[in-house]
Amino acid sequence: MIRAWIKSKLPRSLFGRAMLILAVPIIVIQIVVATYFAERLFRDVSEQMSGNVALEVNYLVSLANQSPDRATALLVVAKAARPLSMNAGFQNHITHQNNGWLWFDLSGRYVSGALKSHVNGLVYVDLRSNKDLVNLGINSNKGPIQLSFSRTRASATNPHQLLVAMLITGLIFTGISVLFLNNQIKPIKRLSDAAEAFGRGWAIPFTPRGAREVRSAGHSFLAMRARIIRQIEQRTLMLSGVSHDLRTPLTRMKLSLGLLDPSEEIEHLKRDVEEMEAMLNEFLEFARGDSEEKSETVGIKALSKRIARNFKRAGHNVDLRFIGDNTTDDTLKCREQGVQRAIENLLGNAVRYGETAQLTVDIAPAKVQFIIEDDGPGIPKNKREAATEPFSRLDSARNQNKGVGSGLGLAITTDIARSHGGKLELFQSDDLGGLKAILVLPR
Repeated sequence: MIRAWIKSKLPRSLFGRAMLILAVPIIVIQIVVATYFAERLFRDVSEQMSGNVALEVNYLVSLANQSPDRATALLVVAKAARPLSMNAGFQNHITHQNNGWLWFDLSGRYVSGALKSHVNGLVYVDLRSNKDLVNLGINSNKGPIQLSFSRTRASATNPHQLLVAMLITGLIFTGISVLFLNNQIKPIKRLSDAAEAFGRGWAIPFTPRGAREVRSAGHSFLAMRARIIRQIEQRTLMLSGVSHDLRTPLTRMKLSLGLLDPSEEIEHLKRDVEEMEAMLNEFLEFARGDSEEKSETVGIKALSKRIARNFKRAGHNVDLRFIGDNTTDDTLKCREQGVQRAIENLLGNAVRYGETAQLTVDIAPAKVQFIIEDDGPGIPKNKREAATEPFSRLDSARNQNKGVGSGLGLAITTDIARSHGGKLELFQSDDLGGLKAILVLPR
């Protein structure tokens, strides 16, 4: 429990964690040195110096006590105090109210404690009235004596300067370390941005920089990106070539069937050719993806209305609704044709396997969700992940008599979602009872 709480309070960024690693030792060293310094200098030195002064104060008090009268005591004490750099005088009664020291006086309590321990008859120690003087009130047999002397005789001069110098030096070197640390983290941040952009289908310029390990990771990323791009191009060329070669005999078959006399068998053959043509188109869409398209800013509501209108023109009733924050800007930077193809694939499945289709667009500041629901048979929970794999045909889940295809519709949609940094999720619709597909795209 405590470990989880501590972990939740730690910074999550690399810069924050590196700063923590850098700052904690500096702070600990400052505290240890400052504590030791205060212990050794403020206490030991101040107590020793104050103890020496206490001997002189006791000597002056003894002179006053040994004098025959108060006037003689005043002369004797004043004469003896001058060589000791002290000021002495008698009072009728002690009325001093400034007993003690200021809160920021680091050595004040040690000076006061030492004097109270060693000076006989001491009434008060005043370190508040004048920070450069020590004022004492002492009882003698000739009456109260007031003594004052320089603070430098009781404690070290400017003892805080070392602590201030330590603090300033620590801040300066911490600032320099932050500059160097930021310079080292920048290449990692650029590598992260390049990897994230490539995950969304954008190949932004990237040059490896920084430390040797970061450069090595950058070169490995560039090599990986080149291999993936080359693999996608080879896949596209291969399927495009196969599809092109198959279109030629299909075209000849269509022409030949068109020249034959109409019959039921001819109509069946024509539907088979059309089905093969539709499968070829799906192969091409899956192979091409949306990597060749350029990203642009599109209106989410305008795109959704256009897709719903196209389905209504084809005779399918699609219920379109918008939810979320209406004040949020409804634009999205994406590859428009790819996103439209993904939504149309989901809506196509909805109208193919169900009677009612519903498109709900949830617009949020950080993401947009296209929610497609139908009243069809849906997909069992244990087969939803497999349904997004290429060439997956779930005969037991979806009625294949209601449509044709190669099992690439959901795979194409998943690929488009991932290329935009989003995802496709499949659930059961609570409202309609069929499949509920959620296409999530970051903004």
